Amino acid sequence: MFALIDCNNFYASCERVFNPNLQNKPVAILSNNDGCVISISDEAKQLQLPFGAPIFKWQQFCKEKNIIVLSSNYPLYGDMSARVMSILSSFSPDIEVYSIDESFLEFKGFENYDFETYATKIRTRILKWTGIPTCVGIAPTKALSKVANKIARSNIKQSKGICVIDSEEKRSKALKWTKIGNVWGIGSRLKKRLQAKGVRTAYDFTQIPSNWILKNFSIVEWRLQKDLQGISKIPLEEVSSKKMIATTRSFEYTYSDIHNIKERISTFAASCAEKLRNQKSSCHMLIVQLSSDRHKKDVQQHKASKTVVFSYPTDSTLTIANAAVEAVKTIFKKGVKYKRAGVIVAGLVPNNNFQLNLFEHENPKHKPLMSAIDKLNTKFKADKIKLANQDLKRTWKMRQERLSKRFTTNINEVITVK
Repeated sequence: MFALIDCNNFYASCERVFNPNLQNKPVAILSNNDGCVISISDEAKQLQLPFGAPIFKWQQFCKEKNIIVLSSNYPLYGDMSARVMSILSSFSPDIEVYSIDESFLEFKGFENYDFETYATKIRTRILKWTGIPTCVGIAPTKALSKVANKIARSNIKQSKGICVIDSEEKRSKALKWTKIGNVWGIGSRLKKRLQAKGVRTAYDFTQIPSNWILKNFSIVEWRLQKDLQGISKIPLEEVSSKKMIATTRSFEYTYSDIHNIKERISTFAASCAEKLRNQKSSCHMLIVQLSSDRHKKDVQQHKASKTVVFSYPTDSTLTIANAAVEAVKTIFKKGVKYKRAGVIVAGLVPNNNFQLNLFEHENPKHKPLMSAIDKLNTKFKADKIKLANQDLKRTWKMRQERLSKRFTTNINEVITVK
């Protein structure tokens, strides 16, 4: 059996844990630079605030409807997510963290368990230990657990946040209830092709001959169909090293001076280097990107990238940041107002297994230096040690005018009880 545990309105729920005044009130969370709505509470959904709405267009609507609008607090959400996933790992050793607010569990050797009771125990513990409400869907396969989770979420009062598909009758009923466009892995284009064949529900999809699926689609859709039929073909995914690491951000404001651009690029490069070391990899190649604000048609537009190939694989912040800054100098154009930049490291190899260069190699002092910096930054849970050309006060310069405190990751912003 598989379980999908999904946190309800995760970003809004995280805010409510530390600000109970937000309970039962419409809440909307904004994207980077307070751009558009990326998360809304059930109360805000009922007021018909659309997901993805640009806040500058919906500012008056939110004011009239008393919708509380907040900036994204990623340090808080990331830490709360880690706590939820840690709790889930105590219920099964086989876990796949699917997203910041979703995880799959696989139950091996749980044949004699009462899954209704076990799901209730999962929900209760997460709510008690973190304050985050969840829904749990349990079924024989991953795809069916997704369906079960949607059913649990559709009517929490009746389902109590739990749905267990443990019989053929329940499976058929659940699939007939699920529209084909709501099936996990069915995108808009695939939905149209299936609808053209008369497929309206997930149940209809399971009735199509498997040979036709393989002939007209691919093995991915075939596995999905088998999963929905109750035959497990989609296993838990193991954590694997990334083949490419990117750090891209929009700026708080547009920058037209090279000094600010270099500072941002250096910070992005440092972030990539840290991620490399976390997965014990080094990179052979670096790509630096720079672009103006494409939404402002009345200003000069410019978009460019520069690729740098290293003579030896490296995970050093000093080497990568220096190369990135030199690269951005070559693509920067005076007079252009830049809004977005990015640093990508590619050609990744394991730190303990790569081809050596006879004539060039990494400065041997960099390894222990990077190790010491990582230990200090991990100990203090913040980027306390930075390069001299980085902003010492802020890592990500974003417009966050409605930002809550970092209650769980910064001792100076911890909640106070009066």
